[in-house]
Amino acid sequence: MRLQDTRATWHLAWPIAVGQLASTGTAFIDAVMAGHVSAGDLAAVSVGSSIWITLIVTMLGYLLATSPLVAQKIGARDTSTISALTQQALVQALIVAAIASIVARLVAPIFLHLGLEPEIAKKAADFLKAVSIGLPAFACYRVLYNYSAALNHTKPMMVISVFCLLLNIPANWILIYGHFGFPAMGGVGCGWATAFCVWVNFILLAIWIFHTKYYEDTHPFRAWQGWQPAVQKQLFKLGLPIGVMFFVEVSAFSFIALIIAKLGTTSVAAHQIALNFSSLTFMLPMAIGTALTVRVGHAVGAKNFEEARAIGQNGIRLGLFIAVVSGLLMIFGSQWVASWYTQDPEVLVLAGQLIVLAGFFQFSDITQVVSAGVLRGYKVIRLPMMIHMTAFWVIGMPLGYLLTFGTKNFAGLGVRGYWVALIIALTFTALSLQFLFRRTSQKLFLKQQRINLSEQ
Repeated sequence: MRLQDTRATWHLAWPIAVGQLASTGTAFIDAVMAGHVSAGDLAAVSVGSSIWITLIVTMLGYLLATSPLVAQKIGARDTSTISALTQQALVQALIVAAIASIVARLVAPIFLHLGLEPEIAKKAADFLKAVSIGLPAFACYRVLYNYSAALNHTKPMMVISVFCLLLNIPANWILIYGHFGFPAMGGVGCGWATAFCVWVNFILLAIWIFHTKYYEDTHPFRAWQGWQPAVQKQLFKLGLPIGVMFFVEVSAFSFIALIIAKLGTTSVAAHQIALNFSSLTFMLPMAIGTALTVRVGHAVGAKNFEEARAIGQNGIRLGLFIAVVSGLLMIFGSQWVASWYTQDPEVLVLAGQLIVLAGFFQFSDITQVVSAGVLRGYKVIRLPMMIHMTAFWVIGMPLGYLLTFGTKNFAGLGVRGYWVALIIALTFTALSLQFLFRRTSQKLFLKQQRINLSEQ
């Protein structure tokens, strides 16, 4: 790895990682606090979160279009249109949030038909309805987040996210157990607490951007410049494939929680524990990918394709190093990690087994998320979308169902079957995205060399 380049990526990525860990830490706190109420409350939060997480991660992916567009404008030294671009992105964020809120309301009644116990199904639906109140704030926050990250200013999001993570603990305590006149809502209280903290997160970041001199030339909180169809089309054209790519991956994980509901509360709770901890470890490589989108976008905007290629290669090596560390932690510390969430003996054993499997796919998962971040810097998004669709819905989900529930001649592996299938799907994704990055970077690098030769 190039040490100087690694430092530059890390300098941009670590505040993003801390901020994202804080955001994911909210789900971690929800799982831990709900799990200590009862296994049923943990299962309800797990099933409800499967839809919530699918919605917010899809929105996160769609709204990522802001980052490479702003980054390339900065690389090209064209900052005059950044304010209008971010305004248009905020409008799209509200539209997307409205659609997601409707979807959440329509999906909630489905929990009653998944084979769950009626009480758990009702809690899951109530949790989803409560937490979905935070969707508009989440969408607008992500636009401001991507805008600020593209300006290489990531520490404010980190500080605000950590504050909101800490705020979530007393909010959960009040609403889960019933204090200060509030009723004891169990796992449903997690939904209300999360929605409250998401709104606080957005409001604090908006206030910071509005009042900080660093943003004064580009921030979106100025005179509305009107609906701009060309910019809206550009955001939609770039955001839709990224959103689909994120949806394909997260829905595969989330829908597993719905499909395995018939296996019982123990399997659902164990799956949630393994998925939740995997999400925590995923935040650092995801932050690396976000930082690489910005850094590669800056280089591409400046037409420095040699530097863009070198940044991408070094970033992928950094991702592999992180994969080794996190994978070993999960493989050899699985039971210790599982004990953070529950003391239920059956859930503890099964969750430990799933965390071991999650440790093995760290290598493929981290490689693919970092590679995807590099490709977004090039604004290459359609082929990665197709690769993700193939990996998860053509390979992963059908194979997972077969391995989980078995056939006449194969008893099946239970919930472990889906995690084995995901290792295979993620390996396919990582190898395919690596090939695509090499092809894209090589093509532009050679083009730059030809231009340099012609100018000599």
